[in-house]
Amino acid sequence: MIRVLVVDDEWMVRAMLRTILEAAGDIIVVAEAGDGADALAQARRHRPDVVLIDIRMPGLDGLSATAELVTFPAPPKVIILTTFDLDEYVRTALQNGAVGFLLKDASADEMVAGVRAAAAGDAMLSPRVTRRLLAMFADARQAPPETDARATARARLEALTDKEVEVLRELGEGAANAGIARRLHLSEATVKTHVSHILTKLKLTNRVQAAILAHHAGLIR
Repeated sequence: MIRVLVVDDEWMVRAMLRTILEAAGDIIVVAEAGDGADALAQARRHRPDVVLIDIRMPGLDGLSATAELVTFPAPPKVIILTTFDLDEYVRTALQNGAVGFLLKDASADEMVAGVRAAAAGDAMLSPRVTRRLLAMFADARQAPPETDARATARARLEALTDKEVEVLRELGEGAANAGIARRLHLSEATVKTHVSHILTKLKLTNRVQAAILAHHAGLIR
């Protein structure tokens, strides 16, 4: 059973999310919170697997709460809830350690799939949205291939094996574990191991940060 904490300052949003998620059968909402401070308290008390959190809330906002949540021992996977697919604060939340985001107008199936993917350590961004986010992170998308930034990013990849570089390229395209497994003819378990090794070797917190590095290194055409 996937344990979820839902954080939003609107009770109707929380109620809707609880109804959608618990109807899935393998997800339980263990607690709700109306602001970031309460979210931290509830996360400490209930130790959820996944936290769905809004960015804009009174008091401690979702950005600050996310930065705190990912420092917990055995931290939960944090998913940002937002109204816009490129909310101006989403980039900061991802850099702070969130694994991705869901739109509040996403379908019930998308909500459930997103929570399951996060709990499994998989990507939370569609390829389309991943590419748009990467473009936002890249201040100079058309920079020559031998810029200092690209050279620095490429140097970091020297710690990886050839197969890990292949997996990193797929991450940069926004592929989930199942998709990577199909493309590279690997088992999902092997892909998950490669992803774990990539994050450890590159000292990254999540797959989104790995995708950004892949983009900066020029792995993504």
